Amino acid sequence: MVAVVSDHLPHQDLPHRNPCAQCGEPIAAPAWFEDGPHRTSYLWQCMACGYRFEAVAFFGEADRRPDAIAA
Repeated sequence: MVAVVSDHLPHQDLPHRNPCAQCGEPIAAPAWFEDGPHRTSYLWQCMACGYRFEAVAFFGEADRRPDAIAA
């Protein structure tokens, strides 16, 4: 797990402006992300309504690249 405020990943490499699953307001960036085999998980927290949700991007073997970004 890597916190978004970490120096390990530049902000431009993260998904951004994802809409809140509860109220629809855009969320600037995920609170954290975690890479796993063939997937990346993102935790989003809405500052407008406080709702938290996780989004998971799954990658096939051919799709997995170090520079691949998904939300």
